[in-house]
Amino acid sequence: MPIRRLLRESVPEATLAAVAEDVADRYGEPSAEFERLEANNWLSVPLVVEDRWFVKVIADQHSLVHAVLTTGRNIGAFSSGTEGFFEHFSTPVEMAQHELAATQAMRELGVNAPEPKEAFEHDGLGVLVLEYLPEFRTLDELPEAEIAAFAPALFENLARMHEAELAHGDLRAENVLVAPDDGEEVLYFIDATRVQAIEDAKAYDLACALASLTPHVDARPAVDAAREHYSTEDILAAREFLDFVNLRPDHDFEAAEVKGEIERAAD
Repeated sequence: MPIRRLLRESVPEATLAAVAEDVADRYGEPSAEFERLEANNWLSVPLVVEDRWFVKVIADQHSLVHAVLTTGRNIGAFSSGTEGFFEHFSTPVEMAQHELAATQAMRELGVNAPEPKEAFEHDGLGVLVLEYLPEFRTLDELPEAEIAAFAPALFENLARMHEAELAHGDLRAENVLVAPDDGEEVLYFIDATRVQAIEDAKAYDLACALASLTPHVDARPAVDAAREHYSTEDILAAREFLDFVNLRPDHDFEAAEVKGEIERAAD
């Protein structure tokens, strides 16, 4: 059975219904209607409860996959000439608690993220409750001209996180949402992970941002947008992670082209 299907079916429907009821009870909602979302997320089963709450249900299987992915990412970091900086969580509820804290930290910095509600344990499962954004598109779903227009905002928000010593750790187009806020479409950041060695993690984040943009935006304007918020030294540090990022299945870009533009910008 493919791993995505295995993980998607890791939590029975009856258990998901019980989790939805638990969430509804916590907020005084008499009904607990829920919808399981189709998502390429290996680390949780995502639900929407009563069209009000976005809920991630995390099982032991998801924690196991997180451990495997963390090991692989740290090996990749070694190949880039640095120590591994990705951290693993030992239980599903720890995974939920960390994402809650990371989301709250982003919002405190003025970075848009869904409002964090709570993280709790339900019969051994980790449950994360966030604000549900009913209208959104992921960054890579936009027309190329719109992606280019959002590039400066992407690096501005990323730099704000980095200045506060906060790294995202899993930045990719699927984790950057575009949603309306007071009539204007803005970027929202989701699925932050936990990292150590913050300087290396910042360079990795920056490499991931360039990798997310350049399938849709030419490398030169993407690098130039990054330079509005990052120094030449920062951009050169990100270059060292591009080959590693390019090995990940969720990134597909021309690393050599991006490296060339970084070298041009550094001259």
